[in-house]
Amino acid sequence: MIMHRRGSAGFTLIEIMVVVFILGLLVTLVAPRIVGRTDEARRTKAAADIKGIEEALHLYKLDNGIYPTTDQGLQALVTKPETGNVPRRWNPDGYLETVPVDPWGNPYAFLSDGNTYSLKSYGADGAEGGEGKYADIDSHTPL
Repeated sequence: MIMHRRGSAGFTLIEIMVVVFILGLLVTLVAPRIVGRTDEARRTKAAADIKGIEEALHLYKLDNGIYPTTDQGLQALVTKPETGNVPRRWNPDGYLETVPVDPWGNPYAFLSDGNTYSLKSYGADGAEGGEGKYADIDSHTPL
């Protein structure tokens, strides 16, 4: 036989207040750590993008003997260049699906003479130089 005590069907106001207080305390401790990591995550994403673009650049060079030039840009990894040093053995599938933009929505800076290249993101401010979240990210930038 199951017996129910009268008045034990719900929570008291004190119990609800304690739970709300504990949840509020957890939010104040955890939220700043999560919110503050957005810039770090974007910098990590930019570094990963740069590594992926570099791999595509190296494959392009393996096939064609040179890197795309500044004039040809990173678009040369998506569609076959028709100007400058037109590659003879360009992969018909391309080297990238699209030309990526950095996590802040800016194009990656690409400079190349065909023999060497420089590839970077200008960071959160989109301008060369800076510190912290505004610092440039390139293939040689430690995170």
